[in-house]
Amino acid sequence: MALQGNLRDFSATEILQLLGNQRKTGCLTLEHAGQRQGVHVLDGRIVSTRMQGLAKDDPLFAFLQKIHRLSDEQVRGIVSIQKESGRDLEDLLLNGRYLDEEELAQYLERQMLDDLMRVTRWEEGVYRFDPHMRWQARPLVQLGIEATLMEAARRGDERRRYQETLRDPQLLLGVRDLPDPTDELTEEERELFGIIDGQHTLAEVVAAAPLTEYETYEALHRLIESNWIEIVGRRDGGAPAVAARPQMRPAASRTSWLRELALVGLVLVSIAGLRVASRTLFPPPPATTDDVFVAAQLRDVRFALELYHREHGAFPMRLEQLVDDRWLSPAQLRTPGGMFLYHPRADLEAYSLELEHS
Repeated sequence: MALQGNLRDFSATEILQLLGNQRKTGCLTLEHAGQRQGVHVLDGRIVSTRMQGLAKDDPLFAFLQKIHRLSDEQVRGIVSIQKESGRDLEDLLLNGRYLDEEELAQYLERQMLDDLMRVTRWEEGVYRFDPHMRWQARPLVQLGIEATLMEAARRGDERRRYQETLRDPQLLLGVRDLPDPTDELTEEERELFGIIDGQHTLAEVVAAAPLTEYETYEALHRLIESNWIEIVGRRDGGAPAVAARPQMRPAASRTSWLRELALVGLVLVSIAGLRVASRTLFPPPPATTDDVFVAAQLRDVRFALELYHREHGAFPMRLEQLVDDRWLSPAQLRTPGGMFLYHPRADLEAYSLELEHS
């Protein structure tokens, strides 16, 4: 018998928690203001937020195009093959060698988390859980519901904080200074420097960025706090109009002009080559727990260990078991300039975790 009701009575978060606690298998469908979202669960874990096949509004397909992972030619080829074969998008991506399994799993996790962050904010609408509608393929990702909902809630809180600074979509963003080659910016953050030029609005940067909306706001907020970029004005009406603030760089400054030329050169250089060269010529400083990003990463590992203990009744023998169980991605066990040392107690009821400089 299907479970159904109204989101005013039970929120999406409460329904998903119930499915997780009871280790249910099936598909939860949520509808709100003309939007529809499916969430497939397997033994109480989320394995997909898309329908099998290739629907017109497939979230994974849209996500891969948004982050510029698929070219227009590849998109046309996938659509053509799928129409002829009826195969699922994930199958086409793997067997067509557009992506390998590990890379696709990472993209799926990002896309699924973005979908869940959106639907957990729905306060009105309807839901229906059908235990007979099951995910047919081998799942590449299995997300623990409790940890995923906590992450979605954290992102929701962070998003509101970011929007306190970036609430106006017509704000114009400009580069304040060029990144130091030794600064550990992500490749996506570096790509944003090719879009931010003082002429594009916040809305245009978000639309063009190879990231989800949340990830773009997160990156922009960090770049503002690090003084790499700044708000240089606001576009009124149609034409750009830069209204300089007192603390902003002078428009006629020779230093500013040289920085803009250097920025063009930076954008033209291959991102991958830049990262390799920067690590070779300027090795990153040793990681420390005082670093806010390392501290956050350490917190995430500890949190995943606690969730693993709650599910299995003991801590893992190795940290890699957190990756095997999809509590963490492989990248979360690595940090620039250091590594995590994990020592479980013999009875697996306690552990020590510390950071060792490489």
